[in-house]
Amino acid sequence: VSSKAYLNPGCHLLLRGRKPISKALLMSSPLYGNFCEGFAWSVATASYQIEGGWRADGKGLSIWDKFAHTPLKVGNDDNGDVACDSYHKINEDVDMLRRLKVNHYRFSISWPRILPDGTTRKINEAGLNYYHHLIDALLAVNIKPQVTLYHWDLPQALQDVGGWENDTIVKRFRDYADVVFSNLGEKVKFWITINEPYNVANIGHGYGTAAPGISFRPGTAPYIVAHNLIKAHAEAWHLYNDRYRAKQGGIVGITINSDWALPRNPYKQEDIDAARRVVEFQIGWFAHPVFNGDYNKVMKNRIRERSFAAGLPKSRLPEFTPEEVKRIKGTYDYFGFNHYTTVLLFNHMLPIIATYPGKPFTYVYLTILNFIKEEYGNPIIYITENGISERGNMNLNDIHRIHYYENYINQALKAYLLDGVDIRGYTAWTLMDNLEWATGFAEKFGLFYINRSDPSLPRIPKQSATHYATIVNCNGFPEPSHTPHDCQILEPEGNYKCHFNREDITLTLLPWPTYATFCDVTLLSINRCIM
Repeated sequence: VSSKAYLNPGCHLLLRGRKPISKALLMSSPLYGNFCEGFAWSVATASYQIEGGWRADGKGLSIWDKFAHTPLKVGNDDNGDVACDSYHKINEDVDMLRRLKVNHYRFSISWPRILPDGTTRKINEAGLNYYHHLIDALLAVNIKPQVTLYHWDLPQALQDVGGWENDTIVKRFRDYADVVFSNLGEKVKFWITINEPYNVANIGHGYGTAAPGISFRPGTAPYIVAHNLIKAHAEAWHLYNDRYRAKQGGIVGITINSDWALPRNPYKQEDIDAARRVVEFQIGWFAHPVFNGDYNKVMKNRIRERSFAAGLPKSRLPEFTPEEVKRIKGTYDYFGFNHYTTVLLFNHMLPIIATYPGKPFTYVYLTILNFIKEEYGNPIIYITENGISERGNMNLNDIHRIHYYENYINQALKAYLLDGVDIRGYTAWTLMDNLEWATGFAEKFGLFYINRSDPSLPRIPKQSATHYATIVNCNGFPEPSHTPHDCQILEPEGNYKCHFNREDITLTLLPWPTYATFCDVTLLSINRCIM
């Protein structure tokens, strides 16, 4: 019996052969088929990581500007003052997107670029115009914007008065969202309120290894911050729903990140319980209030028990009032989901993280997508980040990333076709190597390499860019054959110039796969490639 599965144009699963195919066999083999027509293929970035222009045209300071300018906070003392200079390179960035064949682009708004002090006392028109120009350039080539309101760069002026620990931030965020919706909403139909609130709360205010770098109240600050993040998201959702949805016709959601957790010993109940706790403290922390109205029982019981054991009179986890529960529940149009890897857990110990999330763990992507389906009522899911990094010497032939994307996307296809998980879009992280937060420029997730030794910061495609573009162009995985499918032959997008050690050679009208292989520093000792 063949292990291959196929889709007809109506997106129904067709299985080869008359005998039923076991799911176990399908899980261990590639699945050939397509996502449905209109699937949102995307790639993501974040404002602080790529824009640069940190004081350009009236932009205010963000918490990441301050954090990155504090010695020893970011690897190699890197910062985002210039980053990828996307503030001045809209055309170059859009050209990369065209080469990837994506039909969507996820980027974030810099709150202090639009509201320098975080409030509506002054709206920076130059900052708004940058985003107008970017969105117009995207729409001109039929790429739809997916816009994140908050991807971690809080105005420093708001941090100075308590930031996310001060509950006045809820109204400040609503006011900020109002400015963005009213100015950009006619062009933007896909909104993300907050990216990865878990990291904002726990990494920024618990471990302190991300801005604003708070680590001296790890048992309380993350829960206060998370409480306000959830309420701020809900207020932005209601604002759009009440004032803008009928006229603008967009959708709004929050993006939640989570690893999947496996028990180190699958036959030991303590390890099984520990793995479940990790998932409930990541996905459940934010998804349960948004989808069900309140924190999950695992979190509530665990934190209450430990609070009482420490002699506290009440739980460190704040409580929502009945009115807040009603206000928060149902504030979603989809489930935005970021996922990178899996952790192995055993009781009373820190998780052991898989350092190379390739073949051993790609299969759990199917599991975690099914968990979301079952736990939260089969919501529409947009995968809003997924990717893998590398460090060290650059090799444009990034086989590990090709392997990662092919396997993870194929697992998403299995979840969609075999289990009915309602996946509507997939987003690769990230478009280009950028400032990867506290690790600086050393850690690289990009489909494009940025040559930082060249002041012009040229964007150079890695082999994975070609591979991802092919998957996008095919809307999935066509059945293998002796000759490439039409969708696997990528049309050239223009001229390419490669600068070699001794001479300049212009490559004209080469199909991009050929170009991507040809311009490979591991093969030809190229100094840089410019598109």
